[in-house]
Amino acid sequence: MPSVSLVDVASYLPGDPVPTEYFTQFSRSERMAKNVMFRSPSGRHHVGRDETAVDMAERAFDVLRERHGADLAAEIDIIITHTQLPDNPVLGAAPELARRLGARPAQVLDVHNSGCAAFVQMMAMARMMMATSDAKTALIVAVQNCAGPVFTQPDIRKLAQAPVPGDGCGIGLLRKDDSAPILDIECRTYPEFAGDMDFTTNGTRKYWEPGEGQGCVSFSESKITKVFARGNRLVPEVALTVCDRIGVKGRDIDAFVTNQPNRLFLRNWHDALELPADRHPDTFDRCGNLFAAGIPVTLDVENQAGRLRNGSVVLLSAFAHAGDFAGAAAVRWGAGR
Repeated sequence: MPSVSLVDVASYLPGDPVPTEYFTQFSRSERMAKNVMFRSPSGRHHVGRDETAVDMAERAFDVLRERHGADLAAEIDIIITHTQLPDNPVLGAAPELARRLGARPAQVLDVHNSGCAAFVQMMAMARMMMATSDAKTALIVAVQNCAGPVFTQPDIRKLAQAPVPGDGCGIGLLRKDDSAPILDIECRTYPEFAGDMDFTTNGTRKYWEPGEGQGCVSFSESKITKVFARGNRLVPEVALTVCDRIGVKGRDIDAFVTNQPNRLFLRNWHDALELPADRHPDTFDRCGNLFAAGIPVTLDVENQAGRLRNGSVVLLSAFAHAGDFAGAAAVRWGAGR
C-alpha cells in the first residue's frame, strides 16, 4: 500500500461560547443528572439556526486554503464527510461542499454509521480509496451540529445531558505521500450493541411526522451503565492493537487524542495506556462533547499551540454511539514538513 499522510488539520467553532448557566436556569432535579456520563463542561459552542453543516466545513476549509494556497480545492480528488445532523438527509453535505469550494473530486461520500469515531473511519476509507486509484489528495470533514438545534429545545434543555454537547467542525487534509504517514488503522464494528441508543420524540410520533414531541437521543439508566463499561474497554482496546502493530508501547505514545464524552472517560483511557494526562489533550471544558469533531478540533488546537512535535507518534482513538463502532489510527505527525 502506498503511503498516505495526514498532512494538516483545521477547525471551526461557531458563535460565542455558551456558559453552563444557560442550562442551569432550566434544569430540573433528576437522578441521571448525578451520573458521571453527564457532568457538564465549563463551556461549549452552539451553531446558529441558519448556519449549515456546509457553512461550517467551508469556514474550516478557508484555514487550510490560507496555509496551502488558493488552488487547494482544485487538487482535491476525494471528499468524505460526516454530519451529526444532516441539513439535507437525502443528499448529505459532500456534494454541496464540493460545489462551494470549487472542487471537482472524482469521489464524494457521506458516512454516518461511525459516529464519534468517524474521523478515524474516514481516514481509513480515504487511505483505501487513494491506494486503489489515481487519487492523490483527500479532504475528510467531521461536523457536529446538533447541540444548538437539538439540546436547546424547551423540553430537552432541562435534561441532564443537555449541557454536555457542543458544536464544531474539524477537517483533515490527506495526501498520497510519506510526509506525515498514517502508520496503521484499526476499525471494528459491534452490531450487537447497535440497538442500545435510541432517537425518540418522547411519544409515538416518528421524527419525520408532524405533531408534538421534541426529538433527542436517549438512554435508559441501565443502558448508560453498559455503555460506560464498553467505552472504557473499547477505546484502549483498539488503540493498543494499533500500538502493537507499529511496535510502540502505549505508554510511549507522544500524544493520545480521543473523542471526549466526559472527563471520567478521558481519565480512564489515558490510565489504561499508562499515559500521563498531559499527553492526552482534550478540548472538553472549552467545547464540550464534540462527537466526531472532537479528534480533529483537538488536533488543530494542539498543533496551533505548538504542542505536537514533528516526528512524534500521535494516536487517535474513539468509540461511537452505544459502542457499535470503534476505531484507532496512528500518525507520524508532521514528518518531513
